[in-house]
Amino acid sequence: MTRRQVLAGAAAFGVSAVAGAAKADSASDDLARNRVLRNTDREGNTAAALDAIGTNEPILSADTAYNLDLAIRRYEQIVGAGGWEEMSRTVYGLIAGVTRNSVITLKRRLMLMGDMPEKDRVNTMFDQDADAAIRRFQARHGLLVTGKVDAETFYALNVPAEDRLAQLRVNSLRVANMSPSLGDRYLVVNIPAAAIETVEAGAVFRRHTAIVGRIDRQTPILSSSVRQINFNPYWHVPKSIIRRDIIKYMNEDPEYLARYQIRIYDPSGAELNPTDIDWSTDDAVNYAFRQDPGSENAMGHVKINFPNPYDVYLHDTPTKSLFGENRRFHSSGCVRVENVDALVAWILTGDGWDVAAVDGAFDSGERLDVNVSKPVPIHTAYITAWANRQGTISFRDDVYDFDAQGKVAFDT
Repeated sequence: MTRRQVLAGAAAFGVSAVAGAAKADSASDDLARNRVLRNTDREGNTAAALDAIGTNEPILSADTAYNLDLAIRRYEQIVGAGGWEEMSRTVYGLIAGVTRNSVITLKRRLMLMGDMPEKDRVNTMFDQDADAAIRRFQARHGLLVTGKVDAETFYALNVPAEDRLAQLRVNSLRVANMSPSLGDRYLVVNIPAAAIETVEAGAVFRRHTAIVGRIDRQTPILSSSVRQINFNPYWHVPKSIIRRDIIKYMNEDPEYLARYQIRIYDPSGAELNPTDIDWSTDDAVNYAFRQDPGSENAMGHVKINFPNPYDVYLHDTPTKSLFGENRRFHSSGCVRVENVDALVAWILTGDGWDVAAVDGAFDSGERLDVNVSKPVPIHTAYITAWANRQGTISFRDDVYDFDAQGKVAFDT
């Protein structure tokens, strides 16, 4: 069953399932539900779920390699015992306070996965313990922690144990390959997690939510070093985006370039008017497109530069709402960073910058290029499964199909 089929089937079934459950409720069910809703500490359960994944081992480290070995043994036992069956669509929409027979199935699955303490007997009420367990499951899979079995959660529950074991094995090899070559201070962009770690002295200093390349415009796997910070930068539009996007946008809206303050220059550096371009052809790729600094700039307030043959970089963004999504694969290959001011301050720590100074540079609106006196190594990686010292195992979707290909080594 494909991801799309699982999500579509669950969504269609969810409305009728919830309606049917509501008809079956009795007065005693109402009392039990109210008691559960009173006693369920949603915020506390979310905090505990995030704490479970928030330990300070870097994803690329000897610690993680060891923890992955332990996780593999655990999943070998699960698979050896028969794995788990596909979850019934009756679990879709389950949330605290609901009474349904399928709650028993869900609780048993969450126990098997380690998200809920083992019990000999379980009941049909989606109670405080079930709420805590599903939030932990969501946190481990990089999902929005809602406490509800929504479409994304239902899909993740239905990935077979055999597939999870295969993920653990291939990612164990990736982590083991990359970990020995890392220095004392570096940053890692984990593409499947759409997340960034800054690392110092073998421990995570901070994690940042990110937005990475979509499937047809992938963020490349590479190793480099951050050498320069550009405050309030111009955006020089890549030819690939001119060809794929700008031409289309101009055909749909001739005012697009003016609205987003994007200028056109010919090879001699003379500025052109958009009406000088034949937008019914690919003529536009023969010119340079540059967006002025400002609130609409695609890179926001800052660009984080590192040498690479792909013309990619880390940057701010004016579209911050995308950081709140489950699946953050929206870019054309570059990486957008949440709380980018803190990341820039960390990179420039040795050059006398802090968050206040970085924010001041943002607010000034002035163009400023700052060289990093001690370039910071950066690695983009593809890790879809890892584990920490608490025994918490995290998984992400194989968005670029590298797991399916069994790909371990990458040209960096």
